[in-house]
Amino acid sequence: MTKHNASQAMSNGNQKQVVFLDAETMDLPSLDTSSLDDVQTNFGAGITLHQQTQAEDVAERIKNADAVLVNKVVLQAKDLQQASQLRYIGVTATGMNNIDRDYCEQAGITVQNVEGYGTDSVAQHTLTLALNLATNFVTYQRDMRNQAWSASSHFCLLNHPVVELAGKHAVIVGHGELGKRVEALFKAMGMQVSIAARPGKQDDPRPSLASLLPNADVVSLHCPLTEATDKLINAETLSLMKPTAFLINTARGGLIDEEALYHALKNNQIGGAGLDVLSVEPPPVDHILLKEALPNLLVTPHNAWIGNGARQKLLDSAIDHLSAHLSSCLSASQG
Repeated sequence: MTKHNASQAMSNGNQKQVVFLDAETMDLPSLDTSSLDDVQTNFGAGITLHQQTQAEDVAERIKNADAVLVNKVVLQAKDLQQASQLRYIGVTATGMNNIDRDYCEQAGITVQNVEGYGTDSVAQHTLTLALNLATNFVTYQRDMRNQAWSASSHFCLLNHPVVELAGKHAVIVGHGELGKRVEALFKAMGMQVSIAARPGKQDDPRPSLASLLPNADVVSLHCPLTEATDKLINAETLSLMKPTAFLINTARGGLIDEEALYHALKNNQIGGAGLDVLSVEPPPVDHILLKEALPNLLVTPHNAWIGNGARQKLLDSAIDHLSAHLSSCLSASQG
């Protein structure tokens, strides 16, 4: 089954039923999907792929499922309660804040995410955002489209400042596999790197973010969104930053108070921001950071993770986890 179509189902009454609620997020036609074939071959599982699932359709689509694969569709208790056979939720992402995990724990439903699949892709994107801000790349491209170079009185354009990151100070928040990879990239460019203490962790010996911000030239966020990190970057923390400092966020939009960031950018309180995530995705057209063109803001559409290699690793890992669950179910039934 190398090709999978929307809402494609292969099932009979005795099969374990696997439902993928938002397969569109993986762009399966661009990947090797033989691991899905193996699930059917090795476990006799029926697989139903839905390209998208709206909130009002969740309960109906999972009610007969033994296992669910999901990326960003929200699985609430009221819908999960309708799925009496459900024992496994595989999240094709790292974040699991779209799952009612308290209910799953009570109901005996295993929730399994995938970590580390996008390290190279997201680290590359982080560096891309930082370099684009430092070189005013987008602004110079706009000038090129407007034929400013052709109209120049000399051989080059130098009407926008360019910052050399070598020797500058980067502060990283979140020092897992991704944070460590970004640290290595920054150091390879000759930057000094400091790691901020984990927000909410009282016994972390590393310096606090607040103590590091006044001397930071680049602040890069790689921590999860938790109660302790919600709006970690806000009016107070932004006020501590240099007027030339860059803020990079490839983690979660909720880490930033977006209204506070808008005013900081509008008033040139910081040098610029590069964001791959927003608090609401997809964002409304009147989102405060999108409603006008801010010259010191770069926003990409949550695509830092979408390198083909990253998505292939994600799919393979998610199916490996699912296969391990189905194997344990099979062993239990035979025992």
